[in-house]
Amino acid sequence: MSKIDLAIHDFPRRAPLMVAAKRSAKIWLCLILIAADLFALLVGFGVGAQVEQPRSIPSDVWTSLIGGMLVYAAVAFQNQAYGPKCLTSGIASTRRALVSLSATMLLFLLVVFSLKVTGTLPRFALSLGIASAVLLIVAQRVLICSLVQRSCGGRLHTELVIVDGGNVPDAYLGGDIIDANMTALRSDLDDPYMLHRLGTIFQHYDRVVISCAPERKNEWAQLLKGANILGEIIVPEIGELAPLSVHQLNGVTTVVVSRGPLNLANRAKKRLLDIILTVPVLIALTPAMLVIALLIKLDSPGPVFFRQERMGRGNRIFHILKFRSMRVESADRQGARSASRDDDRITRVGRFIRKTSIDELPQLINVLFGEMSLVGPRPHALGSTAGDELFWRVDRQYWHRHALKPGITGLAQIRGFRGATEHRRDILNRLEADLEYLHRWSLLRDIGILARTAQVVVHRNAY
Repeated sequence: MSKIDLAIHDFPRRAPLMVAAKRSAKIWLCLILIAADLFALLVGFGVGAQVEQPRSIPSDVWTSLIGGMLVYAAVAFQNQAYGPKCLTSGIASTRRALVSLSATMLLFLLVVFSLKVTGTLPRFALSLGIASAVLLIVAQRVLICSLVQRSCGGRLHTELVIVDGGNVPDAYLGGDIIDANMTALRSDLDDPYMLHRLGTIFQHYDRVVISCAPERKNEWAQLLKGANILGEIIVPEIGELAPLSVHQLNGVTTVVVSRGPLNLANRAKKRLLDIILTVPVLIALTPAMLVIALLIKLDSPGPVFFRQERMGRGNRIFHILKFRSMRVESADRQGARSASRDDDRITRVGRFIRKTSIDELPQLINVLFGEMSLVGPRPHALGSTAGDELFWRVDRQYWHRHALKPGITGLAQIRGFRGATEHRRDILNRLEADLEYLHRWSLLRDIGILARTAQVVVHRNAY
């Protein structure tokens, strides 16, 4: 049994049935909402086209309609028209859907004017189609929101309360509650395996609330910031002060200390970029990777790949893949010793692939499996040190960087912060860059980082 297995031993690995059902319900309801919108557009504009030409609708009209539906779906997705709020609030749901439809129609008219085909545009059919589609979209969205509110009470999110020396408010009784003492859970920022255990539990919930003793609030807050989840701490004593970052739910006052940095739409865009780039690159590089694997086998005995535990998104541990560049008998699984310029552990082939960053290529497999992203904070070995101190002891904000998936490259790497961490400043420079990336993420910035990475593949600090 591995250390990871021991970390979550005797704790249910699967979410409770109701939690899993509620999370599945959100996904299915969002898919139903998308299907209902597309059906409303198809019927609405189909009615307009049928009135204009009762006998038969030309194939080019159907092609234009299907294209418009796809554009609407993309615009609505970007406009958060399929977010959880649109499943419980009829006003928010209809407003975002109508804004998306208006944007789609504006794009359609711009195309029509640019092609100079306004004279052939069936104005009556178009007007009737818009009116019919609007009525159907509003009706189905109000109906879906009404049904969701009636069946779920307007609360689709899943939440967990962890009690660590605090009291459980009456509002949370009957929900999912974990007693930290009984289940041996600790807010121990010096124990990566405890953080992994908590991350494994948290991944089944949308919101985690901590009720703890005052002296443990700071540690729980630091832990939650890197957990990629809406994390809150019950602090009843500051309710009367009304600070800006306070959340009220069922009369219970909590301080919001963390929120996943990317919403669903942004996570989807980032993942789509990873897939679009990773799959063709992996296919193209497969012959070269096979050659590298053969050279590694011929150079020294041992496996082709080097697998090592790293901390990923939500403080969950995964195994990173690299081409093996060191001798098996001297490899450092915990990463306590950084590679140096004249490191005697590195093989002849290893020195070349480290210098050219070729040893990182197998991490494309980690990206494909969703454990990593092309761009993000670099994942570090659990035993990595800056000077004589573990990374997370140099600055407790270190854990915040795990709110995003780790990346093959990142802002710190293109700024030249790589190589051995001999001093505290070495890790602080990387941490500052990672936190800047986390707070100012954009898809264009990811593309820019990928473009600039080509300039630092071969770097004086790569050895």
